[in-house]
Amino acid sequence: MSDLILETRDLSKAFKGFVAVKDVNLRVARGSIHALIGPNGAGKTTCFNLLTKFLTPTSGRIFFNGTDITREAPAQVARRGIIRSFQISAIFPHLTALENVRVGLQRREGGTFRFWRSVSLLDRLNPRAMELLDEVGLAGFAATPAVQLPYGRKRALEIATTLAMEPELMLLDEPTQGMGHEDVDRVTQLIRKVGAGRTILMVEHNMKVVSSIASTITVLARGMVLAEGPYEAVSRNPEVMQAYMGTVEGELQGAHA
Repeated sequence: MSDLILETRDLSKAFKGFVAVKDVNLRVARGSIHALIGPNGAGKTTCFNLLTKFLTPTSGRIFFNGTDITREAPAQVARRGIIRSFQISAIFPHLTALENVRVGLQRREGGTFRFWRSVSLLDRLNPRAMELLDEVGLAGFAATPAVQLPYGRKRALEIATTLAMEPELMLLDEPTQGMGHEDVDRVTQLIRKVGAGRTILMVEHNMKVVSSIASTITVLARGMVLAEGPYEAVSRNPEVMQAYMGTVEGELQGAHA
């Protein structure tokens, strides 16, 4: 089997004449943490929407495990094991942490989520749900309504729910956005932990996070791939510095410290 889990070939998306993504060739290695970075408006979120089929490409192709999924629907892509998180935490606020993870676990049963079933009938999912909560450091919050969790722990719960759906490829969209330093450190460690033996593609603005956990970086600018490689090489690329126009140059270099 190829060591590539995801590949795009000349992937492009135009909106009424505006080209948001142009001829992007992305290659994500199995078992890696791959970061997609770039200045605002670079096309990162559009790329994510194309990969998860929330948008249809104008041209180009997407391959997952060697299979062309370009024309598949979002639900088909999710069933293949491409599971995405969003910038805004997508959890059920008035369900407990345990109940949120159980919702994710019901996906394996191949039917619709059965919110109306008796809680006792879902108790058989509790052992696995607790394992996942423990994996993300939330075992002690199992009975806590999600709305009462601090922001960083909400993000951890979202990751646990994503893991419950048994992703082969996790797409994390700005996982540390809006967090203080302590939460950023906690979630960074969590991503590193859950990334062991899994494949993660993430959009992230925090360069310290990217430098500490990503094995490969792809830099987008104006919808095109500007540079790709390990962080040490990408962060010193003059074209990358120019694309950022100095706004995060300090971050790019400071992350080495």
